[in-house]
Amino acid sequence: MFKESESECIRIRAHHLFCMQGFQGYGYSSEFVANMRLVLESIKASPSGHLELVSECDAICVSCPHKKECSLSDSFLALKIRKMDQLVLEKLGMEEQTVGEAKELFRLVNKKLKNPSDIEEVCGSCRWRQKCLWYLQKNEGN
Repeated sequence: MFKESESECIRIRAHHLFCMQGFQGYGYSSEFVANMRLVLESIKASPSGHLELVSECDAICVSCPHKKECSLSDSFLALKIRKMDQLVLEKLGMEEQTVGEAKELFRLVNKKLKNPSDIEEVCGSCRWRQKCLWYLQKNEGN
């Protein structure tokens, strides 16, 4: 499970910039949900804290029951999720391992990814999109 004291910079999958904003308490398991809440609380407590954007398992994934499959470089799930991360990085004009202030990264993703077709391209196959507040708000009017 994520621990605030692990490091000053929290490793976050690029597409999790969406998930964290749309999180409502649903998840793959109770351990996953509890961990997601810890990560969110840590970021909210320190919005100037730094996040490192990655396309591999991160602070949120550590409690995911699918972590093992997602960690396999050639599994269907790993490739699908990595594509989501790469799309977000591409649309933000960033490289993997970019480090930035949490509040600035959230501001940037909300500014640059507001086109419903971009959002659908990234989130279209996500199983949580119909419960994700971020996704639903960004796709209003479609």
